[in-house]
Amino acid sequence: MSALQIVAVVVCLGVTAVAVALLVKTVNHFLATFRLGQPEDRGDDKGARTRTLLREFLGHTRMSRLPVVAIAHWFTMVSFGILFFTLLNAFGQLFSPEFALPVIGHFFLYEWVTDFFAFAGFISIVVLMAIRQKNHPRSAAGEDGRRSRFFGSTWWQAYYVELTILGVTLCIGLLRALEWTLARETGTGMDNALHFPLTGWIGNFFTGLSVGAIENLIVIIAAIKILISFAWMITIALQPTMGVAWHRFLAFFNIFFKRHADGRTSLGELQPIRVDGKPLDFENVDELDEDAALGVGKVEDFTWKGLLDFTTCTECGRCQSQCPAWNTDKPLSPKLLVMTLRDHAHAKSPWLLASEEVRAGGIESADGFSDATKGAVATEQLVGETGYDIRHPLTAYNPHGPDAVIDEDVLWSCTTCGACVEQCPVDIEHVDAIVDMRRYKNLIESAFPAELNGLFKNLEKNSNPWGLAPRLRMDWAKDLPFEVKQVGQDVESLDEVDYLFWVGCAGAYEDRAKKTTRAVAELLDTAGVSFAVLGDGEACTGDSARRAGNEFLFQMLAQQNVETLNEVGATKIVVTCAHCFNTIKNEYPQLGGQYEVLHHTQLLNRLVREKRLTPVARPGDASSAGTLTGAASTGAKVTYHDPCYLGRHNQVYAPPRELLQILPGVEYAEMERSKEKSFCCGAGGARMWMEEKLGTRINTNRTEEALATGAERIAVGCPFCKVMLSDGLNAAIQDGKATDAVEVVDVAQMLLAAVRRGDGGGEPDEAQTPEPQPDPEPTPVG
Repeated sequence: MSALQIVAVVVCLGVTAVAVALLVKTVNHFLATFRLGQPEDRGDDKGARTRTLLREFLGHTRMSRLPVVAIAHWFTMVSFGILFFTLLNAFGQLFSPEFALPVIGHFFLYEWVTDFFAFAGFISIVVLMAIRQKNHPRSAAGEDGRRSRFFGSTWWQAYYVELTILGVTLCIGLLRALEWTLARETGTGMDNALHFPLTGWIGNFFTGLSVGAIENLIVIIAAIKILISFAWMITIALQPTMGVAWHRFLAFFNIFFKRHADGRTSLGELQPIRVDGKPLDFENVDELDEDAALGVGKVEDFTWKGLLDFTTCTECGRCQSQCPAWNTDKPLSPKLLVMTLRDHAHAKSPWLLASEEVRAGGIESADGFSDATKGAVATEQLVGETGYDIRHPLTAYNPHGPDAVIDEDVLWSCTTCGACVEQCPVDIEHVDAIVDMRRYKNLIESAFPAELNGLFKNLEKNSNPWGLAPRLRMDWAKDLPFEVKQVGQDVESLDEVDYLFWVGCAGAYEDRAKKTTRAVAELLDTAGVSFAVLGDGEACTGDSARRAGNEFLFQMLAQQNVETLNEVGATKIVVTCAHCFNTIKNEYPQLGGQYEVLHHTQLLNRLVREKRLTPVARPGDASSAGTLTGAASTGAKVTYHDPCYLGRHNQVYAPPRELLQILPGVEYAEMERSKEKSFCCGAGGARMWMEEKLGTRINTNRTEEALATGAERIAVGCPFCKVMLSDGLNAAIQDGKATDAVEVVDVAQMLLAAVRRGDGGGEPDEAQTPEPQPDPEPTPVG
């Protein structure tokens, strides 16, 4: 061996030993940190979980929202695995420049794959670097660059990872070219396209060199490749919060352990409160230990999967770019929230893992703390660098002071729309984390926005958010030309009818939603579908209470409803509210309520296709705009707003669109943000009952997007959306951005107008019945 080889071997093996030792230490730190989280069983159906992992990994299904990024990332990711063999080969080349891996080293298929992925990896990382620069905050709209999905990401880490991949792929290409040159100079006969299909031509630049010079270059570049690779390993080992690097390992586990083994997005139902890994039985809540956590008040109250979630974040910002709160200048960014929780978890874990003696000595004792945790984190890193004392609460106002990790304005800005979860390529469950922290604020600290006081009191007293008397629940049915049957009065059992029609609180009490309720009832009657309602036997499903964190109140309402539904023999339920739909369909099974639940657009679409409802075009100009009274006019241009709890949370996208597109004379226009990327109306997550005091209004943002399509009808499928977009439309009219000709209507109202024309009934005004006025508190946003 030459002196060059000896130096290269000593340096590379030394760096490798340090890197491996540090990596093992960091992996152990990860395992210890995750074990600090609460237990949770995510190991069911390992076969389905494996298939989900392979599908998302090889198919990049979670990345497909950004196709160019997905393709470039796929090649970069696969190159990382396949080109690992070139790293092993580089070690051999330190000892002998002619070295090739045994068995596969000169196998032409292996060499083809190596050449291809070396080029593909190089091109792909250049593309990803260009995309990152194109979307840099300095290029984004707005003075502060908030519209960039990379806003707030740790830039040096991203640059370092990208340059590492770029350097490694360049080294591989150069090594392959020099191998071709060496083969030509030594006459091995391998200097041809069979063995060097894409890199041989580069070797022509080195043909004037001697064999010794070529061999020395091979040793030097092999050493550079090794040092780049293991310097990267040392860097990430010293930076356990470097998600842009660690996600390439942790994402496999995070995807495998996602909520649903079959790969469904972790939306729909919220998870129940768990104590020691088991769902809390609220009937025995008094038997809990006094220090039992109800929700999350400390980072170690998250489950181990939650801690894994935070550590897996790659800071890509897809969640941030879709978040309605962030896009209306509120302090919540799902990405920044996860990054904060990640950094806090890893800063606090050495303290939690330290001995009682060290903790008794105080966090200010840097020497003792470092010794006890084997130098994991020094005290100044825990307090000075992060800006907070790790022993302080997880959430409070003023996070930049000494009091908390997360500002409560961040916590309460969330609409739980699920855009973050749906967009995340590594299946982080942001909504669950936010609601768990809200639960702690409610159940342990009794600290929540003042507007929610009225909501909770009304739900407790009268089982509806408006606080109106249950006897008024049937006022919506007054003056209908047919009888609306009530369970217990007109029918004894739901076996006598086709469906239970769950009216919901908004459908029973809110003026605008009553029109939808009446329209659905008339359509069902016209189609010959028998149904009954619960009348004053209905109570709020508890959606807003649960998402506001008041799990006790949700359990009370939900158990009451499940008992009622089971007593009357409910099996098939149709609902008009997306929130009721999600709660009854996905959350009531947690309490023993198993039902077939249909959204009204699903059932009405089926009835139209079965020819039980026949929409008819308006005589004359089908594109003219009528005035909405009892039933919406069809015709004109229509756009549809996807309710978050119907679309993203439950994947119901086609039925309402099919209904609108089948209406004669309707010109359908899709908004840019639609379906999976639809923008929230702003009412979810109990935000319906809270004022928007920060940033701009979410409903105004969405309404302006709908108006930009030129639509004269904004169709919806949820009463919450109808309230929010109607208020947004009124604001637009006052600002001169819209005219009185534009209306917000439910899909059912438009269908009823078309069906009435077929029956010869025209489009009569709806009988105006006196409506009870809601209590002054809570007031829907708008």
